[in-house]
Amino acid sequence: MRTAEEIQIRDPFVLTDTEHGVYYLYGTGGDDWNIRPYPHFVVYKTKDLVHFEEPKEIFRAPDGFWATRDFWAPEVHAYRGNYYMFASFFAENHCRGTQILVCDTPDGTFVPLTKEPVTPREWECLDGTLWMENGTPYIVFCHEWLQIHDGTINAMPLTEDLRFADGDVTVLFHASEPSFANKTGQDFVTDGPFLFQMKDGTLCMLWSSFANGAYVQALSVSESGSVLGPWKHLDTPIFSRDGGHGMLFTTLEGQKMLTLHRPNSAPEHPRFFPVKEENGTLILIP
Repeated sequence: MRTAEEIQIRDPFVLTDTEHGVYYLYGTGGDDWNIRPYPHFVVYKTKDLVHFEEPKEIFRAPDGFWATRDFWAPEVHAYRGNYYMFASFFAENHCRGTQILVCDTPDGTFVPLTKEPVTPREWECLDGTLWMENGTPYIVFCHEWLQIHDGTINAMPLTEDLRFADGDVTVLFHASEPSFANKTGQDFVTDGPFLFQMKDGTLCMLWSSFANGAYVQALSVSESGSVLGPWKHLDTPIFSRDGGHGMLFTTLEGQKMLTLHRPNSAPEHPRFFPVKEENGTLILIP
């Protein structure tokens, strides 16, 4: 067993299994953090978010897999009786992309759903996440700032089996739009979109960028209630202490919980913060 402070990962993602009373923690790095370029994915299982079982490998690139490095930001979604992992991959002479993997359990061996990433092949893309709207699955993902300098977050409908794009990409917003945005070097950064609804049905998005030189957790709200926006950005990030790429989950006891990595440089660890909805935003509970 180990504690969260003994786990070094970025981009934490938690899947709550209410049937079995456990949580699954995924992320970038794990025990292979220092064996770049992060050649596989693991999962940490826990019953209390305090004590975690030793990591279990759930994906290693099979022979012929297109990507060779930068296995980043895995997140696992239950969908139509299976579990689908959305993760970022890269290879020389290929653009970074989000590949979708599938398994029949949250901690089994995941296999590629298709031979290619689902994101546009000519775009440098990362951090794809799944959102369902009126029965249509969408992948929401970042068009990387390294290619376009002012990163964007985008939405694209998928076929019901999640194998292919089923429509055009919609640019939801640019990293430079929020009042708090500032450049990192020459670029405005978009990282880690995650969508959820407030109790009143308001559609929100967690995502990360930089403000005042620090990595932050931002929150934006869809003014139409649709993933297609338009999106309004809160003036102040909900977390500004050098941490981000977060997501929201509900504990077995029914408490909303924000997880993110902090700090944003080695050694990074998963952090857990209970939150509440207040005045149209999320507030960390002391």
